[in-house]
Amino acid sequence: MLTLNVLYFAHVRERVGAAHEALELPVGATVGQAVAAIVQRHPDLAGLLPSLRVALDGEFVSVDVIVSNMSELVLIPPVSGGAGDVAPEPNPLEPVALTSAPLDGARMLAIQAYVAGPSQGGIALFVGQVRDHARGRSVTRLEYEAYPMMALRQMNVIVAAVEDRYPGTRCALHHRTGALVVGDVAVIAAAGSAHRAAAFDAVRELIERLKADVPIWKREVGPDGDAWVSDRP
Repeated sequence: MLTLNVLYFAHVRERVGAAHEALELPVGATVGQAVAAIVQRHPDLAGLLPSLRVALDGEFVSVDVIVSNMSELVLIPPVSGGAGDVAPEPNPLEPVALTSAPLDGARMLAIQAYVAGPSQGGIALFVGQVRDHARGRSVTRLEYEAYPMMALRQMNVIVAAVEDRYPGTRCALHHRTGALVVGDVAVIAAAGSAHRAAAFDAVRELIERLKADVPIWKREVGPDGDAWVSDRP
C-alpha cells in the first residue's frame, strides 16, 4: 500500500469538511483511481467532478498517471483568477508574487519600473480591484484563497510563456490573497514592450491565462450571503 496526501481548497474543502487527509491506495494506483476513492469517501464531490482538474505534486496531470507514495494530490476547483498560508513575502521587484500584503501605489510603481527599460516604448498595466457588485448582488468583500506552491509555479510558467510569445517583452504578475474590501487591488499584470500592440496583447494574455490556470479562488461576501465564484464553466 501507499499513502497519498490529499489537499482540499475552496468549495471542495467545504463539501469534504476538511483541508487535508491521507488516502491509502494499492501500489500502482492511478490518479483516476485516487479520485474515485476520494469520491467514494466523500459522495458530495460527485457533482463537482465535471468541473474539477487534478494536480499531483504541483502539476496538472491526466487520470492515467501513476501516483507515488507520499505524493500530494489536489482536486482543483474552477479558479477565479484570484487565505490561509501563503508563500513567504516577496520582494516587490520580483516579476511574480503571491502576497497577503496590499498591492499599493508603491508596488505598482515598482512593477512598472520592472517592466520598463530603454528599449520599451510601451508599458501596459492592468489593475484588478474589488467592486461593490457582481451578478446583480451587492459585494462588501472578497476572500482569496490559493494553493501557493502550484500558484507561484503556474504564474512563473505564464510569465515565461508570454515573454517567449512576444520577444523583447518583459512581464510581471502579482496577486493578493486574504480578505479584500471594495476598492482594494486584487491583481496587477504588467508588460513592457517596444511597441504598444505587443504590450497590450501581452498583458491581456497574462490576466486571461492567470484566470484560467492558476489555483486561486475567490469567495464573494455581501448582504445576501457568500459564495465561491468561478469565471469559467
